Amino acid sequence: MESLEPKKLALLRILQIYYKYSDYDHPLKQEDIADILEKEYGITVERKAISRNINLLKDAGLDIESTREGSYLCERDFTDSELRMLIDGVLSSKHIPVKYTKDLIEKLCCLSNRYFRSHVKHIHSVGDWDKTENPALFYNIELIDEAIEQKKQICFDYNKYGADKKLHRTHPHHVSPYQLILHNQRYYLMGWEEHWQNMIYHRLDRISNLRITENKLTPITTIEGFRNGINYKDLSTALPYMYTDKPETVEFIAEEFILDQVIDWFGKDIRISKCDDGKVRVSVRVSPMAMEHWALQYAGFVTVKYPESLAVSIKERLKKAIKDY
Repeated sequence: MESLEPKKLALLRILQIYYKYSDYDHPLKQEDIADILEKEYGITVERKAISRNINLLKDAGLDIESTREGSYLCERDFTDSELRMLIDGVLSSKHIPVKYTKDLIEKLCCLSNRYFRSHVKHIHSVGDWDKTENPALFYNIELIDEAIEQKKQICFDYNKYGADKKLHRTHPHHVSPYQLILHNQRYYLMGWEEHWQNMIYHRLDRISNLRITENKLTPITTIEGFRNGINYKDLSTALPYMYTDKPETVEFIAEEFILDQVIDWFGKDIRISKCDDGKVRVSVRVSPMAMEHWALQYAGFVTVKYPESLAVSIKERLKKAIKDY
C-alpha cells in the first residue's frame, strides 16, 4: 500500500494508537501497531522502527508498560471511573440541553480508549432525561462571563412555563451580573436587579434574548450584606431553593433520624442540641421563604419554633392544604 502519510509522523501516530487501542486488558504487540499504522494511516515501517519509536515515547515520559503479551498505556489524564463520574454529572445536569449533553458525552468518551465507549450506555438514553429546551444556554454563559469581565450590566427576558407546557416571556430584566452558581443541578445567575433594587437568582435555562448593555455594573461591595463580596458557603446553606429574601436565624425541632437530610441541605455549620424527648433542636441561618418550603416538605418530622411569624405562616399553609384535600 502506498504511504498516505510521511513516515516521520509514525511517532505521533503510535502515540495515538496507544491512547485509542491499548489498556491493561488490551496490550498491543508490535505487529498490531504495524497493522494499525498501515490500515489507518498508510504508514509502513519496519519492526525495528516501531521498537525505536516506543522507546522514544518512554524516554519522553509516557507511561508504557511492556509484558509478554505486548505493551499498553498505563496512565491517562482521566481514569475510566473518573470519566464515568463526569459523564453522570453531565447527564444528570438538567440545565444542559439534550444535543449538548450528547456532544459533551462523546467528547468525554474520546478521553479514554475505544473499549470504554462500549461500557457507556448513557449516550443512548439522553433523550429520556428531563432536560432544558433552551439552546442558548452556552451562549448565555459566554455573554455573562464577558459582562462580568467588562463590569457591564446585562438585559434579558425571563420566561416561565404556561399551561401549554411552553415557556412564555414575562418582562425584561436589567441586571448587574456577579456570578453563575450551580445549585440543585441547575445553573443560576446571581445578580442585582436594577429596577427592583434586590439580589436575584434566576435560572439560566429560563433566560433568553440576553445582551450586554453599556451601563456600568453596580459593584457588589456597595450592596448591604455583600460588603466583603460573596460568601459561597453562606449561599449554599442559607438559600437551599435560591429564594431572594434575606437570611434569618431559624430554629426548628426535628426527629433525630432525619439529621442526614438536615445536614445535606444546610451543611455542618449549624447548631444542634438534643431534646429530652429524643428529638433535636436545630438552629440555622436561612432564607425564611426557602425554610417554609423545606419545612412543608418534611412536615411530618419537623416543627419550626422560631421566628413565630414563620411558624404561623407554615401553620396557615398546612391548614389550607388540609382543607384542599
